[in-house]
Amino acid sequence: MLPAGIGIIALREEGRVTEPTPLPREVLDALRRASTATITTQLFQRGLRNQFLNRLLPLNPSHCRFVGEAVTLRNIPMREDLDRLDVFRDPEHPQRKAIESVGPGQVLVVDCRGDVRAASGGNILMTRLRVRGAAGFVSDGAVRDSPEIAGQAFPAFVAGRSANLNLAVHHAVDINVPIACAGVPVFPGDVVVGDEEGVVVVPRHLAEEVAEPAAEQEELERFVLEKVEGGAPLAGTYPPNERTLAEYERWRTERAAERG
Repeated sequence: MLPAGIGIIALREEGRVTEPTPLPREVLDALRRASTATITTQLFQRGLRNQFLNRLLPLNPSHCRFVGEAVTLRNIPMREDLDRLDVFRDPEHPQRKAIESVGPGQVLVVDCRGDVRAASGGNILMTRLRVRGAAGFVSDGAVRDSPEIAGQAFPAFVAGRSANLNLAVHHAVDINVPIACAGVPVFPGDVVVGDEEGVVVVPRHLAEEVAEPAAEQEELERFVLEKVEGGAPLAGTYPPNERTLAEYERWRTERAAERG
């Protein structure tokens, strides 16, 4: 496994570029069963307190759940002599190249420095990501064509909406380097999870460690919620004492039997 923070940053050895081994499907599936709130608790227990991307909201709340590995794009402020419309004719332009670099199940995460005065993408780019099989799009900037993007069955989390094209404010410079998004460090290859509440970033080297405990915590909290809805007091229920945990084990066994 790669050291913490390496992600899929290119490892260049004698001109060779390598990538880490893909995460097991069961890890991604376990994270998919957990809410972002539960995952932040698991990360908190491991000393990480700044992994939730505050103020980013889904454009389409009906299609906002996703899990995927991060591909990153970094922007700096635009400069008038560099950022002209004809730059998009170059297929190597970092923004367009980033779109074409995102593979199935991956998430494009964009660093716009929290500046929402111009878009970090529009409907055509979001459509291209969806067609390529991307798991989602995350930006601490804005998007344009927001009504059309909101109508797509594609998770897109952003900080705002702006009709201005990206060149009015942003200059794309780097792909697959460490970035900041909504004040959270994101390394290429980190696991990004989204739901109705927002987006959390799981450092890649912790994904396997966090996944199953998060899924188990999610199930335990469903049981606790049922007890609270039934009138149980918080003391001994949340957090659960030994008696409540024993009840939970019976509850889980019964549910498993019902599922066959």
